[in-house]
Amino acid sequence: MTVESDPHANKIAFLGTGSMGLLMARRLCEAGHALQVWNRTPDKAASLAALGATVHTQASAAALGADIVVSMLENGAVVEDVLFAQGVAAAMKPGSLFLDMASITPREARDHAARLGALGIAHLDAPVSGGTVGAEQGTLVIMAGGKPADFERALPLLQVFGRATHVGPHGSGQLTKLANQMIVGITIGAVAEALLFATKGGADMAKVREAITGGFADSRVLQLHGQRMVERDFAPRARLSIQLKDMRNALATAQEIGFDAPITGLFEQLYAEGVEHGLTDLDQSGLFVELASRNGMT
Repeated sequence: MTVESDPHANKIAFLGTGSMGLLMARRLCEAGHALQVWNRTPDKAASLAALGATVHTQASAAALGADIVVSMLENGAVVEDVLFAQGVAAAMKPGSLFLDMASITPREARDHAARLGALGIAHLDAPVSGGTVGAEQGTLVIMAGGKPADFERALPLLQVFGRATHVGPHGSGQLTKLANQMIVGITIGAVAEALLFATKGGADMAKVREAITGGFADSRVLQLHGQRMVERDFAPRARLSIQLKDMRNALATAQEIGFDAPITGLFEQLYAEGVEHGLTDLDQSGLFVELASRNGMT
Protein backbone atom coordinates (compact mmCIF):
# COMPACT_ATOMS: atom_id res chain seq x y z
CA MET A 1 0.00 0.00 0.00
CA THR A 2 1.41 3.41 -0.97
CA VAL A 3 1.61 6.51 1.21
CA GLU A 4 -0.98 8.15 -1.03
CA SER A 5 -3.50 5.32 -0.57
CA ASP A 6 -2.94 4.97 3.17
CA PRO A 7 -3.32 8.39 4.84
CA HIS A 8 -2.03 6.98 8.13
CA ALA A 9 1.33 6.31 6.45
CA ASN A 10 1.85 10.03 5.98
CA LYS A 11 3.90 11.88 8.56
CA ILE A 12 1.66 14.77 9.63
CA ALA A 13 2.67 17.99 11.37
CA PHE A 14 0.07 20.34 12.87
CA LEU A 15 0.98 23.98 13.56
CA GLY A 16 -1.30 26.12 15.72
CA THR A 17 -3.44 24.64 18.48
CA GLY A 18 -5.65 27.55 19.47
CA SER A 19 -9.37 27.15 20.08
CA MET A 20 -9.98 25.70 16.60
CA GLY A 21 -6.64 24.04 15.96
CA LEU A 22 -6.63 22.07 19.19
CA LEU A 23 -9.99 20.47 18.38
CA MET A 24 -8.93 19.70 14.81
CA ALA A 25 -5.60 18.19 15.91
CA ARG A 26 -7.46 16.11 18.49
CA ARG A 27 -9.69 14.68 15.76
CA LEU A 28 -6.61 13.67 13.76
CA CYS A 29 -5.14 11.92 16.81
CA GLU A 30 -8.41 10.14 17.47
CA ALA A 31 -8.50 9.05 13.81
CA GLY A 32 -5.19 7.28 14.33
CA HIS A 33 -2.68 9.80 12.97
CA ALA A 34 0.61 10.20 14.83
CA LEU A 35 1.00 13.97 14.90
CA GLN A 36 4.02 16.21 15.28
CA VAL A 37 2.59 19.34 16.91
CA TRP A 38 3.74 22.89 17.54
CA ASN A 39 2.09 25.93 19.09
CA ARG A 40 3.60 29.27 19.99
CA THR A 41 2.38 28.70 23.55
CA PRO A 42 3.37 25.06 24.20
CA ASP A 43 0.91 24.61 27.08
CA LYS A 44 -1.99 24.85 24.61
CA ALA A 45 -0.71 21.75 22.80
CA ALA A 46 0.24 19.73 25.88
CA SER A 47 -3.06 17.83 26.13
CA LEU A 48 -2.41 16.23 22.73
CA ALA A 49 0.55 14.30 24.12
CA ALA A 50 -1.86 12.01 25.95
CA LEU A 51 -3.39 11.16 22.56
CA GLY A 52 -0.04 10.13 21.11
CA ALA A 53 1.11 13.41 19.58
CA THR A 54 4.69 14.64 19.89
CA VAL A 55 4.79 18.28 21.00
CA HIS A 56 7.72 20.38 19.75
CA THR A 57 9.03 23.72 20.96
CA GLN A 58 9.99 24.82 17.45
CA ALA A 59 7.74 24.83 14.39
CA SER A 60 10.59 23.73 12.13
CA ALA A 61 11.21 20.65 14.29
CA ALA A 62 7.56 19.62 14.00
CA ALA A 63 7.65 20.06 10.20
CA LEU A 64 10.96 18.26 9.65
CA GLY A 65 10.43 15.33 7.31
CA ALA A 66 6.64 15.71 7.28
CA ASP A 67 4.63 14.62 4.25
CA ILE A 68 1.81 17.05 5.07
CA VAL A 69 2.04 20.13 7.29
CA VAL A 70 -1.32 21.48 8.46
CA SER A 71 -1.42 25.12 9.53
CA MET A 72 -4.14 26.67 11.70
CA LEU A 73 -2.46 29.96 12.59
CA GLU A 74 -3.79 33.40 13.43
CA ASN A 75 -3.36 35.38 10.20
CA GLY A 76 -1.31 35.74 7.04
CA ALA A 77 1.59 37.54 8.68
CA VAL A 78 1.95 34.74 11.23
CA VAL A 79 1.78 32.08 8.51
CA GLU A 80 4.51 33.87 6.55
CA ASP A 81 6.68 34.22 9.66
CA VAL A 82 6.32 30.56 10.61
CA LEU A 83 6.98 29.40 7.06
CA PHE A 84 9.88 31.58 6.04
CA ALA A 85 11.38 33.12 9.20
CA GLN A 86 10.95 30.25 11.65
CA GLY A 87 12.19 27.70 9.13
CA VAL A 88 9.18 25.52 8.37
CA ALA A 89 9.57 25.82 4.59
CA ALA A 90 13.28 25.02 4.86
CA ALA A 91 12.51 21.97 7.01
CA MET A 92 9.91 20.58 4.62
CA LYS A 93 11.08 18.13 1.97
CA PRO A 94 10.45 18.49 -1.77
CA GLY A 95 7.17 16.83 -2.72
CA SER A 96 5.55 17.52 0.65
CA LEU A 97 2.32 19.50 1.04
CA PHE A 98 1.60 22.62 3.09
CA LEU A 99 -2.12 22.62 3.94
CA ASP A 100 -2.94 26.11 5.17
CA MET A 101 -6.29 26.16 6.96
CA ALA A 102 -5.88 29.62 8.46
CA SER A 103 -8.03 32.49 7.21
CA ILE A 104 -5.71 34.87 5.36
CA THR A 105 -6.03 37.02 2.24
CA PRO A 106 -6.11 35.48 -1.25
CA ARG A 107 -3.06 37.55 -2.17
CA GLU A 108 -1.08 36.12 0.75
CA ALA A 109 -2.15 32.58 -0.15
CA ARG A 110 -1.00 33.00 -3.75
CA ASP A 111 2.33 34.44 -2.59
CA HIS A 112 2.95 31.56 -0.18
CA ALA A 113 2.03 29.03 -2.88
CA ALA A 114 4.50 30.57 -5.33
CA ARG A 115 7.35 30.71 -2.82
CA LEU A 116 6.76 27.16 -1.66
CA GLY A 117 6.41 25.98 -5.24
CA ALA A 118 9.89 27.30 -5.99
CA LEU A 119 11.13 24.92 -3.28
CA GLY A 120 9.23 21.97 -4.74
CA ILE A 121 6.59 22.06 -2.00
CA ALA A 122 2.87 21.85 -2.85
CA HIS A 123 0.33 24.22 -1.30
CA LEU A 124 -3.40 24.29 -0.63
CA ASP A 125 -5.27 27.17 0.98
CA ALA A 126 -8.18 25.51 2.78
CA PRO A 127 -9.88 27.82 5.29
CA VAL A 128 -12.85 26.58 7.26
CA SER A 129 -16.26 27.68 8.48
CA GLY A 130 -18.24 26.19 11.34
CA GLY A 131 -16.54 27.46 14.47
CA THR A 132 -15.48 25.43 17.47
CA VAL A 133 -18.67 23.34 17.36
CA GLY A 134 -17.88 22.24 13.82
CA ALA A 135 -14.23 21.62 14.70
CA GLU A 136 -15.21 19.39 17.62
CA GLN A 137 -17.89 17.47 15.74
CA GLY A 138 -16.01 17.14 12.44
CA THR A 139 -18.63 19.12 10.51
CA LEU A 140 -16.53 22.02 9.28
CA VAL A 141 -17.09 23.40 5.79
CA ILE A 142 -13.72 23.53 4.02
CA MET A 143 -13.03 25.64 0.92
CA ALA A 144 -9.83 24.58 -0.87
CA GLY A 145 -7.77 26.41 -3.47
CA GLY A 146 -4.86 24.86 -5.35
CA LYS A 147 -4.12 22.06 -7.79
CA PRO A 148 -6.76 19.31 -8.06
CA ALA A 149 -4.18 16.57 -7.50
CA ASP A 150 -3.05 18.19 -4.25
CA PHE A 151 -6.65 18.47 -3.11
CA GLU A 152 -7.19 14.76 -3.75
CA ARG A 153 -4.02 14.01 -1.80
CA ALA A 154 -5.24 16.04 1.18
CA LEU A 155 -8.86 14.85 1.02
CA PRO A 156 -8.54 11.93 3.51
CA LEU A 157 -7.28 14.40 6.14
CA LEU A 158 -9.81 17.07 5.23
CA GLN A 159 -12.64 14.58 5.63
CA VAL A 160 -11.63 14.09 9.27
CA PHE A 161 -12.50 17.77 9.78
CA GLY A 162 -15.68 17.96 7.72
CA ARG A 163 -16.89 18.51 4.15
CA ALA A 164 -14.30 19.80 1.69
CA THR A 165 -14.84 21.35 -1.75
CA HIS A 166 -12.17 22.26 -4.27
CA VAL A 167 -13.16 25.73 -5.54
CA GLY A 168 -10.33 26.73 -7.87
CA PRO A 169 -6.64 27.66 -8.09
CA HIS A 170 -4.42 29.04 -5.32
CA GLY A 171 -6.17 31.80 -3.37
CA SER A 172 -9.66 30.60 -4.29
CA GLY A 173 -10.17 28.94 -0.93
CA GLN A 174 -9.49 32.23 0.83
CA LEU A 175 -11.67 34.10 -1.66
CA THR A 176 -14.54 31.70 -0.90
CA LYS A 177 -13.99 32.10 2.85
CA LEU A 178 -14.22 35.87 2.49
CA ALA A 179 -17.46 35.47 0.52
CA ASN A 180 -18.72 33.23 3.33
CA GLN A 181 -17.78 35.80 5.95
CA MET A 182 -19.40 38.60 3.98
CA ILE A 183 -22.67 36.66 4.01
CA VAL A 184 -22.36 35.73 7.69
CA GLY A 185 -21.42 39.24 8.84
CA ILE A 186 -24.12 40.96 6.81
CA THR A 187 -26.79 38.43 7.82
CA ILE A 188 -25.94 38.79 11.51
CA GLY A 189 -26.54 42.51 11.12
CA ALA A 190 -29.82 41.97 9.27
CA VAL A 191 -31.11 39.53 11.91
CA ALA A 192 -30.08 41.82 14.79
CA GLU A 193 -31.66 44.91 13.23
CA ALA A 194 -34.88 43.09 12.35
CA LEU A 195 -35.31 41.56 15.81
CA LEU A 196 -34.59 44.89 17.50
CA PHE A 197 -36.96 46.69 15.12
CA ALA A 198 -39.80 44.30 15.96
CA THR A 199 -39.07 44.53 19.68
CA LYS A 200 -38.99 48.33 19.62
CA GLY A 201 -42.44 48.25 18.07
CA GLY A 202 -43.81 46.07 20.86
CA ALA A 203 -43.44 42.50 19.60
CA ASP A 204 -41.90 39.64 21.58
CA MET A 205 -38.40 39.07 20.19
CA ALA A 206 -38.37 35.33 20.88
CA LYS A 207 -41.75 34.91 19.22
CA VAL A 208 -40.70 36.99 16.20
CA ARG A 209 -37.73 34.70 15.68
CA GLU A 210 -39.98 31.66 16.08
CA ALA A 211 -42.57 33.05 13.65
CA ILE A 212 -40.16 33.70 10.78
CA THR A 213 -38.19 30.46 11.20
CA GLY A 214 -38.97 28.19 8.25
CA GLY A 215 -39.89 31.04 5.89
CA PHE A 216 -37.78 32.80 3.29
CA ALA A 217 -36.01 34.76 6.04
CA ASP A 218 -34.81 31.60 7.76
CA SER A 219 -31.08 30.82 7.93
CA ARG A 220 -28.49 29.23 10.17
CA VAL A 221 -27.71 32.74 11.36
CA LEU A 222 -31.33 33.32 12.39
CA GLN A 223 -31.44 29.94 14.13
CA LEU A 224 -28.12 30.09 15.99
CA HIS A 225 -27.13 33.74 16.27
CA GLY A 226 -30.76 34.82 16.52
CA GLN A 227 -31.20 32.57 19.55
CA ARG A 228 -28.06 34.06 21.12
CA MET A 229 -29.57 37.51 20.60
CA VAL A 230 -32.83 36.46 22.24
CA GLU A 231 -30.91 35.03 25.20
CA ARG A 232 -28.36 37.89 25.25
CA ASP A 233 -25.66 35.19 25.12
CA PHE A 234 -22.62 36.80 23.54
CA ALA A 235 -19.91 34.53 24.94
CA PRO A 236 -17.36 34.38 22.11
CA ARG A 237 -17.47 31.44 19.72
CA ALA A 238 -16.06 33.59 16.92
CA ARG A 239 -15.15 37.06 18.18
CA LEU A 240 -16.60 40.27 16.82
CA SER A 241 -13.05 41.52 16.23
CA ILE A 242 -12.38 38.52 13.95
CA GLN A 243 -15.52 39.28 11.95
CA LEU A 244 -14.23 42.83 11.54
CA LYS A 245 -10.89 41.48 10.30
CA ASP A 246 -12.70 39.35 7.74
CA MET A 247 -14.79 42.26 6.49
CA ARG A 248 -11.67 44.37 6.11
CA ASN A 249 -9.87 41.58 4.26
CA ALA A 250 -12.88 41.28 1.96
CA LEU A 251 -12.83 45.02 1.23
CA ALA A 252 -9.08 44.99 0.60
CA THR A 253 -9.47 42.08 -1.81
CA ALA A 254 -12.42 43.79 -3.51
CA GLN A 255 -10.22 46.85 -4.11
CA GLU A 256 -7.46 44.65 -5.54
CA ILE A 257 -9.78 43.03 -8.08
CA GLY A 258 -11.75 46.20 -8.89
CA PHE A 259 -15.03 45.17 -7.27
CA ASP A 260 -17.42 47.60 -5.55
CA ALA A 261 -18.78 46.08 -2.30
CA PRO A 262 -20.93 48.81 -0.69
CA ILE A 263 -22.92 46.48 1.58
CA THR A 264 -19.77 44.95 3.03
CA GLY A 265 -18.38 48.47 3.46
CA LEU A 266 -21.39 49.53 5.52
CA PHE A 267 -21.16 46.53 7.81
CA GLU A 268 -17.40 46.94 8.19
CA GLN A 269 -18.16 50.37 9.67
CA LEU A 270 -20.75 48.92 12.05
CA TYR A 271 -18.42 46.18 13.30
CA ALA A 272 -15.63 48.76 13.65
CA GLU A 273 -17.87 50.96 15.79
CA GLY A 274 -18.73 47.95 17.93
CA VAL A 275 -15.02 47.34 18.51
CA GLU A 276 -14.50 51.04 19.32
CA HIS A 277 -17.29 50.78 21.89
CA GLY A 278 -15.65 47.91 23.75
CA LEU A 279 -17.36 44.91 22.15
CA THR A 280 -14.13 43.37 20.81
CA ASP A 281 -14.32 40.13 22.78
CA LEU A 282 -18.03 39.45 22.32
CA ASP A 283 -19.27 36.84 19.89
CA GLN A 284 -19.74 38.17 16.35
CA SER A 285 -23.48 38.22 17.07
CA GLY A 286 -22.59 40.93 19.60
CA LEU A 287 -23.21 43.42 16.78
CA PHE A 288 -26.71 43.20 18.28
CA VAL A 289 -25.39 45.13 21.30
CA GLU A 290 -24.07 47.92 19.09
CA LEU A 291 -27.38 48.23 17.24
CA ALA A 292 -29.35 48.04 20.49
CA SER A 293 -27.24 50.85 21.96
CA ARG A 294 -27.93 53.04 18.92
CA ASN A 295 -31.63 52.64 19.63
CA GLY A 296 -31.50 53.11 23.38
CA MET A 297 -32.42 49.48 23.96
CA THR A 298 -29.57 48.36 26.21
